[in-house]
Amino acid sequence: MGIIPDKYISELIGSLRRQWNKWEEKPVNGWLALSPIIIFLCMYLASSVITGDFYSTPISAAFLIASIYSIAICRGKTLEQRIACFSEGAGNKNVLLMIWIFILAGTFAATAKEIGAIEATVNLALRILPGRFLYGGLFLASCFISMSIGTSVGTIVALVPIAAGIAGQLIEGGTDASPAFLTGIIVGGAFFGDNLSFISDTTIAATRTQECRMSDKFKVNLKIAGPAAAVVTVIYFIIGSEVSITPESGHIDWILLTPYVLVIALALSGIDVAAVLTIGILTNAVIGFTQGSLSWHGWLVSIGEGISGMGDLIIVTMLAGGMLETVRANGGLDFIVTGMTKRIKGRRGAEFSIAGLVSMANICTANNTIAIITVGRIARDITIKFGLDPRRTASILDTFSCLVQGFLPYGAQMLMAAGLAGISSISIIGYLYYPFIMGICAILSIMMGGRRKQGDL
Repeated sequence: MGIIPDKYISELIGSLRRQWNKWEEKPVNGWLALSPIIIFLCMYLASSVITGDFYSTPISAAFLIASIYSIAICRGKTLEQRIACFSEGAGNKNVLLMIWIFILAGTFAATAKEIGAIEATVNLALRILPGRFLYGGLFLASCFISMSIGTSVGTIVALVPIAAGIAGQLIEGGTDASPAFLTGIIVGGAFFGDNLSFISDTTIAATRTQECRMSDKFKVNLKIAGPAAAVVTVIYFIIGSEVSITPESGHIDWILLTPYVLVIALALSGIDVAAVLTIGILTNAVIGFTQGSLSWHGWLVSIGEGISGMGDLIIVTMLAGGMLETVRANGGLDFIVTGMTKRIKGRRGAEFSIAGLVSMANICTANNTIAIITVGRIARDITIKFGLDPRRTASILDTFSCLVQGFLPYGAQMLMAAGLAGISSISIIGYLYYPFIMGICAILSIMMGGRRKQGDL
């Protein structure tokens, strides 16, 4: 076998380089732009099917593979530029703010546990919400707090550690109640308030982009969220009718209730969640030092443990932010918008298109507020073109963004709840009764809703 001449090798290399340049010059196809999300979901599903356990696959591993793939499919950029694009998304100010909140939340939960605040709060909850009222009471409390403070994340931070503690007490008492189920109750109620609150960022974004008043949007939205919440409350009361709790709920040290009462009160007053958590951490330290249950070294150790417990959550948040930025930069969101608006016919089709747009945008951004802002202008144009009621459009944007956000295993709320409860975010999804029923009510509202005049509700 002879040696291949150098000129043939040079021609082959040149041909390969030309083909590569042609491939690089072509714009990224819409489906190719969205493929990192598909890769992530397939990785999760395939590994879960192979192992036979839908909760065992680390979400960070699936995101890492999808993130590397998202960088590889970028075109017209050097590797350094691709990584820079990914890093821009991972280091986005909203992502970093969420990571800061994760760190503070983990620290607050760990220091509260160290001084015994969680145990005291659980004992109180078991005493005032006995038996059949426990599940329904937790859901209504979550709805009230989230609507009052306007943030689902703040509600989850305040109540999920308590719910996880209650789950442990119930299991010890012989009741089959998993932490995922109790966490699902809190997360569902948290989205109720996020969808309706006058001070929620999703409500503000929806009403501003559609140029309608919050009070009008609230009235329209309540017709969807109200029946859904009522049905879910009844379901929880029925499920809780057979709850058996041990007679001894434990001693309640009222001083130890202060951190959670303070956190909820400050959040209700409208103070930023980061400031609220910082005050809560300092309160835990003062109580622990005063009662002698916490030393200076012990406080620092518990802070470290709280931060470490959020480590996987922080990594997932950054990987998701980077991957979703590459999807946006490659035209993935534009592809979705174009595909879902070119065949709209009639009011019903227009409203379903708006619902689909904000849902897909939410999947690609993992942030319901950003999703509303992203498609808000397009939704406004559709509203004007088809004579829709702006209040209904605002309600659809808010409702479906919260609905999808509730089912994203990589969404901030689910990751936060999973981190605080020490469980997988996937394990919570099956217990999210409220978002599921709210989705049914929202779809029925579009199907049955007729054209309304501007002054009607």
